[in-house]
Amino acid sequence: MNAAYFQMLARYNQWANNHVLAACQTLEQVDLDAPREAFFPSITKTLNHLLVADTLWVARLRGEVLNRALDDVPWPLFEDYKAARLACDQDLIALVDGLSDADLSKTIAYKTVAGTPYETSCHIILGHVFNHQTHHRGQVHSQLMSAGCPSLEIDLIYYALAQGYLK
Repeated sequence: MNAAYFQMLARYNQWANNHVLAACQTLEQVDLDAPREAFFPSITKTLNHLLVADTLWVARLRGEVLNRALDDVPWPLFEDYKAARLACDQDLIALVDGLSDADLSKTIAYKTVAGTPYETSCHIILGHVFNHQTHHRGQVHSQLMSAGCPSLEIDLIYYALAQGYLK
């Protein structure tokens, strides 16, 4: 396993989330709360699901227990959500930056929100966290477009280009 790869993904995740936040900032709260097509039926609910999931995984990776349902909406107002999202992204970067290659192979014991115990390798958890973000961020992207926002260029390759990884 390569810790540098996950460090890059943590920064990409923050970069992409910042683009989503900027697009959301152009909308009124009523637009963020309006019913939209996706698994979580509004921009607010989809964004909250992402942040709830991230806070759960960060807690699990630290050996902590956090009890939240995956459809909780602890940040119903965009400005509160934005502050929590920015803090969580920084927290995730700090956590990943503190991991060595050897740490990625360690087994993490945790319980799901339903209380089911699991043991999973750290690298699998991190892969899931970043994949989960991409999955639901894509749904938010579609919801933003349905609200009249322009399409976002938030694929990993655009991040790589912006960071000078491409030649």
